[in-house]
Amino acid sequence: MEFNEDDFFRNATLQICSSLDIEKALFNCLQYIRLFLPASTVGLGLYEQGIGNIACLFVVDRLGNRRSSPSIPVTKESMQELQSLVDEAGIGIIDRLNETVAGVLRPYIDVAKHAAILMGLSIEGRHIGSFFVFAEGTARFTSEHVRMVSVLREPLSIAMSNALRYKELEKLKDILDAENRELSRELRGLPGGEIIGGRHGMKRTMQMVRQVAPLDSPVLLLGETGVGKEVVADVIHHSSPRRGGPFIKVNCGAIPENLMDSELFGHEKGAFTGAVARKMGRFERANAGTILLDEIGELPLQAQVRLLRVLQQKEIERVGGAKTIAVDVRVIAATHRDMEELVRSGAFREDLWFRLNVFPIRIPPLRDRKEDISALVNHFIERKSKELKIFPVPSVSAEVLERLKAYHWPGNVRELENMIERELIYFRGIGTEGRLLQFEHLNTCIQGTTRPNETSQAFLPLEKAESHHIITALRSCAGRISGPKGAAQLLEINPNTLRSRMKKLGIPFSRNGGE
Repeated sequence: MEFNEDDFFRNATLQICSSLDIEKALFNCLQYIRLFLPASTVGLGLYEQGIGNIACLFVVDRLGNRRSSPSIPVTKESMQELQSLVDEAGIGIIDRLNETVAGVLRPYIDVAKHAAILMGLSIEGRHIGSFFVFAEGTARFTSEHVRMVSVLREPLSIAMSNALRYKELEKLKDILDAENRELSRELRGLPGGEIIGGRHGMKRTMQMVRQVAPLDSPVLLLGETGVGKEVVADVIHHSSPRRGGPFIKVNCGAIPENLMDSELFGHEKGAFTGAVARKMGRFERANAGTILLDEIGELPLQAQVRLLRVLQQKEIERVGGAKTIAVDVRVIAATHRDMEELVRSGAFREDLWFRLNVFPIRIPPLRDRKEDISALVNHFIERKSKELKIFPVPSVSAEVLERLKAYHWPGNVRELENMIERELIYFRGIGTEGRLLQFEHLNTCIQGTTRPNETSQAFLPLEKAESHHIITALRSCAGRISGPKGAAQLLEINPNTLRSRMKKLGIPFSRNGGE
């Protein structure tokens, strides 16, 4: 094709600016310039100002194969050597790549079998990167080819500058998305200003929370599963000077060991199979805020080493990256495990344990603060009734509260919350709006969890036992009394007899008459 400089500049520029995806734009550009020079591959290296690293490298061949790399460390001398390969205009033919350039490009192209044109790119006198055009073989390029490529310096420089800005915008977008996700979580369940029981069973715990919240010291929350460690961590964060920053929660026991480093510290594109894009880790997202490491006792030893570095040096490295990233994060750890035993057995690093165990707060189990049960029951009934759209909100009698207090609560506050939700679902399903919650099934729980040192046995009055048995049968039959799938058949009695017993015991009929 006959070469016309104006047409070449205009058409090549259109290809360079054809996509925000820099690799796609390079491929489009390559397809066009191949009409005029023997180009088989193009490459682009963007420099990180102030550090001297190649911030990212893109290589695209004529078949559309794309290869890229995140930050590549190079020395100042290597950068100077690279620049010496070009003339005063910043462009030159390279028939044999020196070791510096070859070392950078060798993973992406067979440098021994290619010649190249190298052109420096700059904006307002500031060097921002280099553009390579490769041809298979040696002595393939002429001075005319150099002139053609030099025509593209300005559009390539502008496009590359935009790519750098776009890269930075993507990073800021990642941060903003992470903060928005955390804000959404907070809006769905914003913690109150005071923990229920803070003036009674949790009084000592809340005193310790108020002492440590204004500081940046690490906090270790200890307690059985379900006692509310995450709620206490919420209060610490929102009572601290960091409350305007993100609050990131990580369950260390729920992340596969091979993904732990990536989840906590992030990874670069291409760091491993499946890493198709750069990803910020939880620590980077928590910058200027707080991170909760729940179930810290489940953290693998390899991740413990990297966590120790974060606590000591306040910096991280993404998986597959060489750049050190400073982070300002307050760490709150939580566990139900015996950490001292884990340290003795070698499952947890002693030096990390000392770093985390600066200010331990032990949260008492629900059975040790039964004076809080009444307030917790009222709180959960009100909240769950709103979620289930039950109105008016039901209540419980003093007798039922005493039964709730008599239970051992092995699952702590979480078990109480789930039991109330279950009772409200039953309550709603059989149409008993306006009546008191009975928690009939709790009697079975109390008998089934009697502790060994409790020798007395709890027996229900006969009518209550019968009432409980009928209600259980009705629930299993979705409230139906008669018919092949009704409670009467299940209990092997006449449906009319069952209705009579229900009426006598005060058991309500379902809305559809129980048929």
